[in-house]
Amino acid sequence: MKKHALLLICSVFISLCSIFSQGFEHFITASGQKLMDGKNEFRFISFNIPNLNFVEDEMSFTTASPFRLPTEYEIRDAMLSVKQMGGQVIRIYTIPVKRSDQPDEVPAHVLAPGLFNEDAFRINDLMLSLANELKIRIIFPLLNNWKWMGGRPQYAAFRNKHENDFWTDRELIEDFKKTIEFTLNRTNTLTGIKYKDDKAILCWETGNELGNPSEWAAEITAYIKKLDKNHLVMDGYFAGGKRPVRTESVNDPSIDILSSHHYETNPDETIESIAKNIEIIGGKKPYVIGEFGFQSTAALDKIMNWMISEPAIAGGLIWSLRSHRQEGGFYWHSEPLGMGIYKAYHWPGFSSGSAYDEKDILRVMRDNAFSIQGVLATAVEKPASPVLLNIDKVYDINWQGSAGASFYHIERAEYPNGPWHRIACNISDAGLQYTPLYHDNNAEIGKSYYYRVIACNISGESEPSATFGPVRVNRQALIDDMNNYGKFYHSTGVVHETGEDRKYKEDMHRMAGVKGSRITYLVPGKFIKAKIYSFEKSESRSLMISGAAAKEHFFDIEYKTTGFIEKNSDYGTWRPVLYEISGTDKQIHFLEIEFSGEAKISRVEVIYE
Repeated sequence: MKKHALLLICSVFISLCSIFSQGFEHFITASGQKLMDGKNEFRFISFNIPNLNFVEDEMSFTTASPFRLPTEYEIRDAMLSVKQMGGQVIRIYTIPVKRSDQPDEVPAHVLAPGLFNEDAFRINDLMLSLANELKIRIIFPLLNNWKWMGGRPQYAAFRNKHENDFWTDRELIEDFKKTIEFTLNRTNTLTGIKYKDDKAILCWETGNELGNPSEWAAEITAYIKKLDKNHLVMDGYFAGGKRPVRTESVNDPSIDILSSHHYETNPDETIESIAKNIEIIGGKKPYVIGEFGFQSTAALDKIMNWMISEPAIAGGLIWSLRSHRQEGGFYWHSEPLGMGIYKAYHWPGFSSGSAYDEKDILRVMRDNAFSIQGVLATAVEKPASPVLLNIDKVYDINWQGSAGASFYHIERAEYPNGPWHRIACNISDAGLQYTPLYHDNNAEIGKSYYYRVIACNISGESEPSATFGPVRVNRQALIDDMNNYGKFYHSTGVVHETGEDRKYKEDMHRMAGVKGSRITYLVPGKFIKAKIYSFEKSESRSLMISGAAAKEHFFDIEYKTTGFIEKNSDYGTWRPVLYEISGTDKQIHFLEIEFSGEAKISRVEVIYE
């Protein structure tokens, strides 16, 4: 009897755990042109987040590859950002596939036909667990047409075949089916729920921007339906602009949702293109605008208002959003189709995105995300406390930002319990790219301090972060992030440059020079060491460094250089070269950088006592 009772208790416990881990009551279903959440129509305006399950934007200067797996903090931050904007859905990019031109350490999900990376799939587990917790539905593309994170070209390359063979070659089709089967039948290691039973998944999408024949779509969608009786399937055929949705997909019983992507430069053309698709679909199936963007705030507002008024459109997803980064700040992504202007958005919008009106465009997006649900926008919630990261140097202060925070106050004390003094106000964590967020340049050498950070937005201030300290100030620094000419003692022939930032690991501000250009710094104390972060085209070094005790008598300084070359540079990245100068017996009051060739300097650090 006791044994049976114990088994019954365990069974009940497992059932309760399953219910608790499922954040939703219903699977999303289709009824005519509507998506349904139970008896209620489900409509949305939200975001694509390509980095949600696989980061392609780890662009710190000394990192050779931009690819890595996201952390729980980063995934949660992305979902909280969407939720605060009224979004209910996130469309991810794909299931990444190993590229032969990537370093071995890149953690792609598919390593070979039928061979999968468990660590990477555990990130998918985490994503779905958090989606249930935070009530976010996931649109889950199974394949990418493009090489960026690996997809169709890589499946073909595994078998030494051409990427165009993918649609018809039986071996390649069966290889892709292995990925589908593994994914749909996978049991989440955190929730215990198979993916095919997880209500957080809004639908499976055959893939991202596919150029597939309709016969391939018919076979693959039928295969998905055979494995999974719960979820809808969305056609990933690349419709949009002059490529309308296909009547074969409208009539295919295994395809439940039609979609299209839109990057026209005129809102009237976007609306006209979408309207043609609505006519082709004829109310038979739900229609989702899978991607749109790269237009002005006024243009996107017009498009979204029209989408809301058009009952044949179930939802739309703006391209794209990036989250905070584990080490502090945000991930950055210049959009290849963004006309040299648009980057991935950062919630709640910052001055660094003023060129594409980030603050206002996110406000408009938020208003429309609530409007399509038929509800008024709620007040923006006060941010949670940030997490202050360990501080070793007062010129290297970082924190994990809070979703929805517009800026931060930094406070310092000489004792762990205060009194606290506010030493900086309204500091943005979106002002710099992949470098320390704050430098306490007023900290006195020889003293020790305690620090804490407070997040702020229009609704108020968070509670302070946990205190970190004591931090002993042994050295100070002159830090120049090249935002302007203000840190120079003197310069000749250098020009402040911004734009095409992906070529320079997303650094937004650089000083460009050619042979004969010079930058001189006045060292505020006893010179200890320096670092110069340079982007160069030539394999031979493009900078020479000298020092002087007095302005007229410069001498050469020895330095070492390290290059950090990305193996697969998809964006034409210039060569990142780090120049490091260690101690010298000579006095250096002036540090001079002379250009011996074309280079763009993104940051200079001069450490002194």
